[in-house]
Amino acid sequence: MSTQQVAFLGPEASFTHLATQVLFQHEKLVPLRTIPECIEAVTSGKVDIAVVPIENALEGTVPLTIDYLYHEANVSVIAEILAPIQQHLMVHPSNVKRWEDIQTIYSHPHALAQCHKYLSYRFGKVPLEQSTSTSAAAKYVSENEQNCIAAIGNTSAATEYGLQIMEHNIHDFHFNHTRFFVLSKMKKSIWQAGHTKQVKTTIMLTLPKDDRSGSLHQVLSVFAWRKLNLSKIESRPLKTGLGQYFFIMDVLEDDQVPMMRGAMEELAALGCEVKSLGSYYTYETKESAD
Repeated sequence: MSTQQVAFLGPEASFTHLATQVLFQHEKLVPLRTIPECIEAVTSGKVDIAVVPIENALEGTVPLTIDYLYHEANVSVIAEILAPIQQHLMVHPSNVKRWEDIQTIYSHPHALAQCHKYLSYRFGKVPLEQSTSTSAAAKYVSENEQNCIAAIGNTSAATEYGLQIMEHNIHDFHFNHTRFFVLSKMKKSIWQAGHTKQVKTTIMLTLPKDDRSGSLHQVLSVFAWRKLNLSKIESRPLKTGLGQYFFIMDVLEDDQVPMMRGAMEELAALGCEVKSLGSYYTYETKESAD
């Protein structure tokens, strides 16, 4: 079997990189700078698979991923990876020696938000700068030894880029997990040992254009009377005007079973535009992606 190319939000030692290794440790892993670059790479066929973050337990959905999957890409979710997340404060060992030395802190915006209470208490008015990933922040700190700066990321990033962890586990809440989508142009879910028993289908839909009263209730009723359990429902702006949204829903069922096919047909009959991202299984890593 030929080796697949798997893109991930890099650089090396990002949380997405660690999650990618759960399923693809023997494939060729390709680090890319942004989430859109990862999705475009698999859409254009430059890589076979892409892994991107979709949701964090503390900060919610990653809007860039959701919006790009709805507006720009035609790919399927073939698996999801659920990983616990630990955030640490790291510095260049030859420069920063004390808390007071740190002049700027870099990390991904979700990581900064996950550590908001800690950063407010410990650093007050120290500027926070956003980066494309936690490992990109660590890499930047390693390449700018002359500056009194710090990064927030995982221990793998500290090791990869030669940084010293000044304080461990600085995230504000203990239960900090992230979901990662595994994307492919091929609509065939990954089947490996270790996945959860529950299959899941992610769909995106818009309500009927006539804007009639109770349309969302009608949509939810499509699933309710069929006893199809929704584990997630969220709205995102359609980017066409205020008050106009699309909805993303996770349904705990395979999209090929008769009840799901019937639900899709009824949604279309109601006037909804429906985009299915496919059915897939969840792979959990018990070890912390720290």
